[in-house]
Amino acid sequence: MLRFCLALVAALTTAPAWAGEYNLAIDRRDVNVTGHPVSSITVNGQIPGPTLRFHEGEDVTIHVTNRLKEDASVHWHGMLVPAQMDGVPGLNGYPGIKPGETYTYRFKIRQAGTYWYHSHTGTQEQAGLYGALVIDPREPGPVKADRDYVVVLSDFKEENSDEILRKLKAMPGYYNRGRRTVGDFFDDVARDGLGATLRDRLDWGEMRMDPTDIADVSNYTYLVNGRSPQQNWTALFKPGERVRLRFINASSMSYFDLRIPGLKMIVVQADGQDVEPVPVDEFRIAVAETYDVIVMPKEDKAYTIFAEPISRAGYARATLAPRQGLEGPIPKRRPRAVLTMADMGMNHAGMDHMDTGHDGMSHGATGPGGMDHGMSDPKAGMDHHMPGMEGMDHRHGMDHDMPAAASTESGGPPRGWANASTPAGMKALQYSDLRSYKPQTDTRPPDREIVVRLGGNMERFIWTLNGAKVEDAKPIELKYGERVKLTFVNETMMAHPMHLHGMFVQLVNGQPAERLPNKHVVNVAPGATYSVLLTANEPGEWAFHCHLLYHMAAGMMTKVVVARMSSEASR
Repeated sequence: MLRFCLALVAALTTAPAWAGEYNLAIDRRDVNVTGHPVSSITVNGQIPGPTLRFHEGEDVTIHVTNRLKEDASVHWHGMLVPAQMDGVPGLNGYPGIKPGETYTYRFKIRQAGTYWYHSHTGTQEQAGLYGALVIDPREPGPVKADRDYVVVLSDFKEENSDEILRKLKAMPGYYNRGRRTVGDFFDDVARDGLGATLRDRLDWGEMRMDPTDIADVSNYTYLVNGRSPQQNWTALFKPGERVRLRFINASSMSYFDLRIPGLKMIVVQADGQDVEPVPVDEFRIAVAETYDVIVMPKEDKAYTIFAEPISRAGYARATLAPRQGLEGPIPKRRPRAVLTMADMGMNHAGMDHMDTGHDGMSHGATGPGGMDHGMSDPKAGMDHHMPGMEGMDHRHGMDHDMPAAASTESGGPPRGWANASTPAGMKALQYSDLRSYKPQTDTRPPDREIVVRLGGNMERFIWTLNGAKVEDAKPIELKYGERVKLTFVNETMMAHPMHLHGMFVQLVNGQPAERLPNKHVVNVAPGATYSVLLTANEPGEWAFHCHLLYHMAAGMMTKVVVARMSSEASR
C-alpha cells in the first residue's frame, strides 16, 4: 500500500500540468481579401492559421497534414523545442512534410508568452502559411488584463510568392514606386544647397543605389488578423477595462510603425518575454518581432489601431470599440523617409565594434519612473521622460532606435531609415528602453566574440552572411554551454531582422547584465552595428538568418551548430 501511495504521488508530481493534441491541415484554397478570389495557402482553411493556445508545462502533440502538391514545413518561431522538432528542412534530420503525408511534432512547452508559427519551405510563408501561438504561464504572470486579443500584422499580394522573388532577382527596384524626381532635386537644392545636393546624387549614383529604396517589396494589402483595412477587424472593450494586445509582425517583408491615436500603450512583453513596463505612444515592429501592450480606453468611443509600413505604401488598420459597427478616424498619413549616407555607414569610421550602450552615452537604464512593475497602477509614470535620451543621435550604431521627431523643418521628406516622423513630445519605443522583468540567470562575460557581417549585392539581389550565401556558408560552431558575443555589422542599405532559432539572445542595450532583455529577433538598421550575448545551451543545428523572406531565400542564412563534448554527450 505504501509503495502504491508513493508511486501515485510520484505520478502526480511528474505528470504534465496539461496535455494537448492538435491537428493542422495545410491546403491551397481561394481566399477573398482584395475583392476577388486568389489562390493562397491556408492552415485549417484560413489565413492566418488558427491561433494555438498552450499552457506552460503542457506536453504538446501537433499533427500537421500537407495537402499541397509540394513539400511543406512548420517552424515554431521563438519556441524552445528539441532541435529535431524545430521544423527547418535539411537540419537535424527533419525531412519536411511530403505531399499527402502527416508529420507529428511532440515537445513540452517550456516558456510562456506570445509567439507564432510559419513555413520554412520556399516562399510559402508569403503565400499564407503562418499563425499565432499564445502560451499562458504556469503561475499568474505580472500582467493583468480584462481582455486579451491577438493582433497579427501581415502583408498580402495577389502575385504568386515565387514570382515576387523572380522579379526581385531580375530587377531589385521592381517594387520601388517612389524614386526621386527632378522636383525632389530642386527641393533638396533649396534646403541643402547645390554643392551638397550634387555630391549626394553623385555618391548614390556611384554606388548604383537609390535612397528611396527603403523596402524591397511594397504596395501590399496590409492585413490585421487576415482582414484588409476595408474589412476592419474589430476588438471590443468596456470603458475602463485593461486590454492586452499581442502584436505579431507575421509579414514577409514589411516593417510597421504602429500607434493607437488617443491611447498610451504600455509595452509589457518583447518577443514573448516579460519586460518592465514602458509607456509609449508608438513603436516600430520589425518583421517577425512580437510586442505585447496594455491599453486602457476610458471613453465610450472607437479607437483606431494604425500600422503604417515604412514604405508608406498603404496601411493596416483595426478598431478598438465599445460596440460592433463603430469606426475610429483614420490618422493622417506620414511621409516616407529617404536613406542617407549615414544609413550606408559612411560616418561610422572606427565604430565597427561599437555596442549600443557602451559608447559613452547615457541610455537611462531604468523603466518608467514611479511605475509599479507588477502593473498595479499602470497610470503612474505615463508621461515619464527617459533620462539621458536628449539630443542622442540614434543613427550611430543605435540601429532600431528612432529619433524623437522628424527632420522635416524645411518641408522635405524625413531623412534616415529610423526616422518614423514621430511628433515632438511623443514617445517612440527604443531598444534601449527594454529591460528584462526577471533577472538573467547567466551574466557571465562572453568567452569570445563572433562578428557577423550582413552583406549583399543589390544589383543582383544576392544577400550574404560573412560574404557567403547559404549554400556556401560555413556553419557557426559553438560548444555547449559557452557564452558568446555576436556582433552584427550591417554593410548594406537595408535593415535586417536577424533570427536565431532555438535560443534567445540578450540585447546589449545599456541595461545592467542581469536585466538585459531576451529577444529572438534583433533588428539591425542600415549601416548599423549591434551586439547580443548568447548562452549556447540548446544542442543541435539551428537556422540563423535574416527574417525578410526574400533576403533569406536569396542567400542570407547559415546554421549555428551547438555541440556537446563527448563527455557531456554520454550523460
